[in-house]
Parts: sequence; C-alpha cells; structure tokens
Amino acid sequence: MAAQCVTKVELSVSCNNLLDKDVGSKSDPLCVLLMNTSGTQWFEVGRTEQVQNCLSPQFAKKFVIDYYFELVQKLKFGVYDIDNKTIDLSDDDFLGEIECTVGQIVSSKKLTRPLVLKNQKPAGKGTISITAEEIKDNRVVNFEVEARKLDNKDFFGKSDPYLEFYKQTDRGWQLAHRTEVIKNNLNPVWKPFKIPMRSLCNGDLEKPIKVECYDYDNDGSHDLIGIFETNLSKLQEASRTTPAEFECINMKKKQKKKHYKNSGVVSVKSCQVVKEYTFLDYIMGGCQINFTVGIDFTGSNGDPRSPESLHYISPQGFNEYLMAIWSVGLVIQDYDSDKMFPAFGFGAQIPPSWQVSHEFPLNFNPANPFCAGIQGVVDAYRVCLPQVKLYGPTNFSPIINHVAKFASEAAQQNSAAKAATQYFVLLIITDGVITDLDETRNAIVNASRLPMSVIIVGVGGADFSAMEFLDGDDGTLRSPTGQPAIRDIVQFVPFRKFQNAPKEALAQCVLAELPQQVTSYFSMTKLQPPNDPNQA
Repeated sequence: MAAQCVTKVELSVSCNNLLDKDVGSKSDPLCVLLMNTSGTQWFEVGRTEQVQNCLSPQFAKKFVIDYYFELVQKLKFGVYDIDNKTIDLSDDDFLGEIECTVGQIVSSKKLTRPLVLKNQKPAGKGTISITAEEIKDNRVVNFEVEARKLDNKDFFGKSDPYLEFYKQTDRGWQLAHRTEVIKNNLNPVWKPFKIPMRSLCNGDLEKPIKVECYDYDNDGSHDLIGIFETNLSKLQEASRTTPAEFECINMKKKQKKKHYKNSGVVSVKSCQVVKEYTFLDYIMGGCQINFTVGIDFTGSNGDPRSPESLHYISPQGFNEYLMAIWSVGLVIQDYDSDKMFPAFGFGAQIPPSWQVSHEFPLNFNPANPFCAGIQGVVDAYRVCLPQVKLYGPTNFSPIINHVAKFASEAAQQNSAAKAATQYFVLLIITDGVITDLDETRNAIVNASRLPMSVIIVGVGGADFSAMEFLDGDDGTLRSPTGQPAIRDIVQFVPFRKFQNAPKEALAQCVLAELPQQVTSYFSMTKLQPPNDPNQA
C-alpha cells in the first residue's frame, strides 16, 4: 500500500559560526536540503537563498516537505559558500553538513547540531539549527509595499533599503520574509511579494508582527534604518487610496536626538489574504494531468541491432528508454483518468517516403496517436523501432510546440470554465546534444505561459550541459530575443545518475518539481480547482 502523507512540514534553517572561506570578506552561505527514503540515492528537495558576507545566517526561504509517519525520511542539510553562478555545488566551498531524520526534527522543536565535513571532522565551530512547523493553513498574504523619506545611511550615494518581516514565537522572533534590496533609493517601491500566513502570524490576525528596515551593505554589516510592530488586522486595512502607514523608529537615534520624529515611513498599499490551493487540491478537485511521451530516434543512439546502441533491447527486454518510460509513466498515469497517452518519435526517417520527421506517432496513426496505458506506449515503441531509420538532427522544438498547441486550447477552456481543468506534461527521452537550441528556447519561453511542463531524461553518456541550461534552476531561461520564461517549466535529469538506484528514485527526482509547477501556473492565472475538494 502506498504511504499516506500525514501532513506537510515547514523547516526553517539558521547557522552559527560558519567557516570563513573568503579572503578579505566573509563566506556567502546557502543551504541545500537532500532527502533519502530508500537505498543510497539522495535527491535534492530545494535550496535556500544565498546570504552575502555572513557567518551566522538566518535563511528566509523555508523548505516544505511531506511528512510520512511510517517512513524513515533521512535528510541531509549541506551548507556551501557560493562564489559563482553555476547550479553545480561541487565547485563551491563546502562549509559542513548534518544528517538527521524528519522524525528527529519534528520531535525536538528545535534541532541544533555541529556541522561536520565530508571526513566527519567538525567544520570549525559551525552549527546548524532547524525548526519544524506543521502546515495546517494554506492561506497566503499578498503585499505591495513602498517607503518614503528613509534615513540615508550611506556616505556616498543613498541607502539601499530592504525589509525583513518577523513572526512572534515562544522562542523569540523568527524571520518570515526578506524583500529584495532596492539600490540607492530613499523612497523605494518593492516588487509585490507573498508570505504564507502561517509563517507570518500562524493565522492569528492580532499576533504581533515585527518589520525591520535595513540599509544593505556588501560587507554584511547592514545598518538598521528603523523598526515598527503591527499585526495582520492593521495591515489588512491598507488600500491604494488609503495605505496603512507605519513610522520606522530607530531607538538609538530617538534616545540621542531631542526632536527625533522617525527614520522614514513604510507604506503598505495592499495586503490581501488569499487561499492558495495545493497540488492535491487541484488533483482531488478534478484537474486532469495529460501525459505525452517524445522519444529520440536520432542516429547518435547507435544501430538498435547492436548491443552498444541505447535503443538495443536486452534479452531481458530492457533498455534505458524503456526504463525511463516505465518509471516516470507508472507514477503519472494515476493522475490521468482515461490513461490514453499520445507517444511520438523524432529524428528518424519514417516509411513510406523515408522523410525525416520530428514528431511522428509511434503507432504511425496521426489521427489517433494515443496508446492505452504505459504498456501501450512500450508496445508501440517496440513495434516502431525496427520500422524506422535512425537519422537526425536532434530537434526538440517541433514536439514541444505540438503539445503547446493542445495546452493553449486547454488554457482557453480553463479560463472559460474559470477553473483549473487540465495540465499537460511532456516527457522527452533523449541521448543528448540538441541541434535546435534557439528554437527550443523560444518554444519553452512560449510554453511557460501555458498549463504545461517539460521533463527531459538524458540517456547514455553524452554532454548534457545544454539540457542543464534549459532547466532554469540556475536563473531565468530566456529566448534568443531576450524574452524571459515567466516560470521554470523544465526539469532535466541524467539517467546515468540512477542506474544503480531503486526504481522509484528516478521518478521521485524527475517529478519533484511538477506539483509546484502545476500550482504556480494555476495560482498565476488565478484559477481554482473545478470542485473545491474541501467542500466534498
């Protein structure tokens, strides 16, 4: 029987006395969370933001994980000093890690442990503290905030202000959110942001909230401009015509200056509490996930009759393509009610004219490219393989645009029904080097506006750096003309990482970002589940 997710848990992380790896300044730490539920395979859950020049960071970004009472969920928190823009952490300075379980954190209110290096020796005096809170409330608070006449803390130029919001807890004030820094501006307007209600005040409208305004300094010695305390009930009085205004008070200045009034005014233009639906709310409320498979039949895979070929089916009936289809498909098929999956190939010469095609149905039936269940996709692949000639080039954009056409129609149906009825997932399995990178970037940027995600599984040992580039984890993907993707919809995973792992591990890693991609799309388009699952 599948494990039942008991609840969701939000983890807050802070560190003290980290190793200093930077010459002339302090480390710029980031924390990465890895999870292991079976075997030796760890997969990444997420990363905090990077805190500049700080050896005792409080990270504002939280980790939200599913808590399964009946599973030993091993966690590894790794802290790194980030010195470059790459997503890969192996070229960053390692500041230490700890291993523990979700159960240990949940049962000890606040878990504090010394950080250790890879050889298990202490990482200096560095420690990490993790606190856990159960998520029972899925409301978020949307803010629009600006300030005026802030004190100038900079000798040259003007202050570079940012805000920090704190929740009151029985262990003191806990950081809930940090805004971006607005450079050189005493009248800043911050980008709209949202804070989960539980992180801000645990759903209590009268619970004190503290807001601190700082002037950002590169060396980490941020200067306090001023502080105010309020609560959600006062913040909610804000409107564009009559904003909720708060004086920033700097107690040191107030004690020194006789006629001190304030250090500036923070003006809340909008503060709205909205319900944020979870992935399960959408699924249980009737949203359909439509799954499409695209398979690479280019010549670089090698002759399917040769055992060296990635398309060679072993005497046991397997190859990496089939294993990827099975492991991802078995998980995703549960969310598709008719279990009919369109399956396409690309990069082959196909009968009868032997023209190269970049989106041909595996069953050679363009009017009805659907296969019955994952077994149907596998059967169609086996029948198709000896009938086509592997060729090239490796073009992704035709199949992405093909699925995008259906996702675009679904987007119109979604908005007509004012409900999140459909979402599309395209699984591309490829042996690597992409030929139409610019067209593919364009296709992904366009698809980022649609109810659609793209999963790429790389098989074989090729150089997959272009795939890492398409997976926007290390920054926003842009089209060749500079247009940004409005959300990250690509997840890339190299199959070789999972060759010796349990069969669930690939699916777990490949599908890790999908729930968030689904909810971010429907939240961006303000669409609710077709039926509210909580009313059932």
